[in-house]
Amino acid sequence: MATTRDDNLEIAVDDQCIEGTLVTPGALIPGVLFVHGWGGSQQQYVARAREVAALGCISLTFDLRGHARTVEQQKTVTREQNLRDVVAAYDVLVRQRGVDESSIAVVGSSYGGYLATILTTVRPVRWLVLRAPALYKDSEWTLPKDQLKKLQELDAYRRIPHRTEDSRALLACASFKGDALIVESERDAIIPGAVLASYRDALSTAGSLTYRVLSNADHALTSEADQTAYTTVLVRWLSEMIRGARADAQTTAVIAKAQDAEAIALP
Repeated sequence: MATTRDDNLEIAVDDQCIEGTLVTPGALIPGVLFVHGWGGSQQQYVARAREVAALGCISLTFDLRGHARTVEQQKTVTREQNLRDVVAAYDVLVRQRGVDESSIAVVGSSYGGYLATILTTVRPVRWLVLRAPALYKDSEWTLPKDQLKKLQELDAYRRIPHRTEDSRALLACASFKGDALIVESERDAIIPGAVLASYRDALSTAGSLTYRVLSNADHALTSEADQTAYTTVLVRWLSEMIRGARADAQTTAVIAKAQDAEAIALP
């Protein structure tokens, strides 16, 4: 018989309460957090989140500040504010009933991938997915993100490999001990191969690292075929990770070391 969990509760009826027992599956389930890229929104990921949820997970998508209903903030929102958005969304996910706090996956695309790596330094993450992760200089942390392309000369900055110790995001990857998936778009004109190589090198001590290239895909995955290809890669990888975790439920979870939440802001 499958393990179950019983929770006593009271049911209000008329002016009285009657007692009940809520019986739920005993096994906790993984949570998956999706972080969209700059200029995107959660709507791009809801369908993909549903496919991942079908694996037996709870998925959460959300809109970073400066997007969707708060698009008027796009000229002023900073990386620090958006990182706090990601942390807040993570905290909501792990509070959901039945979510296993030791089995959290974070899926980040472009700017969302960059933020996802830094999240691993302040919250436990077991599985990390980076699709075409962006890279920024650590300077100008509190300036509006919208100004960084020009201020940091990002086109040139991203064309050369970077040492792990020179980047907060890469340092986060170097400390990550969970399982990671990196997905590159073959014809990405925004995130060059040098950025992907820097992330790949930084994740050298991860529990496992899987690298996939989407043939002929651009950065935004504008074709339906590219979207489908990415979803297939993502779902297959997460399915393998989750199936393996469930097969060995007694194994201690491998997670990124969580630091004090106050460490979110750079000095």
